[in-house]
Amino acid sequence: MRKLALAIPLLALLFAALWYAAQSWTALEGPDMPPGLYVAMGLGILFSILIGSGLMALVFYSSRHGYDEPSQKEEEEHPDRR
Repeated sequence: MRKLALAIPLLALLFAALWYAAQSWTALEGPDMPPGLYVAMGLGILFSILIGSGLMALVFYSSRHGYDEPSQKEEEEHPDRR
């Protein structure tokens, strides 16, 4: 019940924000964009997704293979220190 009481207002805010964004997007008018710019925008989005996915894969790889662990120096044992 507690989760539902939190989820309903959050979903209402999400839908209101999406509705406002869609209304603002369609209300704006400007010159038409040439097809070359659509291609450039698509390639930029694709490149960003590829780079982000690659970096996240490196983060998971280094985490699972112990590269993120702090280095531990072997302490020299002194006869008077235990």
